[in-house]
Amino acid sequence: MLFVRHASTPGMRAARFPGTDEEADAASLARAAALASVVTGPAAWTAPGAAARRTAAAVGLAARVAPALAEADCGRWRGLPYGQVAQEEPDALASWLTDPLAAPHGGESLAAHAERVAGWLDSLRAEPDVVAVCDAGVIRAALGHALGLDPLRAARFDLAPLSVTELTVTRAGWRVAHVNRKVLH
Repeated sequence: MLFVRHASTPGMRAARFPGTDEEADAASLARAAALASVVTGPAAWTAPGAAARRTAAAVGLAARVAPALAEADCGRWRGLPYGQVAQEEPDALASWLTDPLAAPHGGESLAAHAERVAGWLDSLRAEPDVVAVCDAGVIRAALGHALGLDPLRAARFDLAPLSVTELTVTRAGWRVAHVNRKVLH
């Protein structure tokens, strides 16, 4: 299972919660095309967001949309700068960042997001040669599932745009082959 973090977006650079359907930057999409020689597989999936779909297309993947690959639903924080939420709702943000079951923003808890991703990942154990194009939260949730980490510990992984993370299937679950590999120079 090969995960590709989608191309960068204006919201990523502006430190905003994921928006409703933000587009990837043209320059980042142009760099994504270079992944075509590295990112291959018999099946490809993409998160429903525009940045992931356009990244998959730039890589040359005929990817199917998997709703389970969507980032955690940020509810009323969708598209807002992290700093603004920290200033206006410090207790709610602290709750969400320290309690995996909390969803004070009217969206999805980190635990629910991790469970959704884990279910999708495990549904593909029989066909592990798959490529998934998505954002960092989904990849962190998959890493957390593979390593038995709770969502808060899994959130510690740093994942650059257009980086590649690989999980391999074993009898006991998943093994991490590599994380955040940057194949573009």
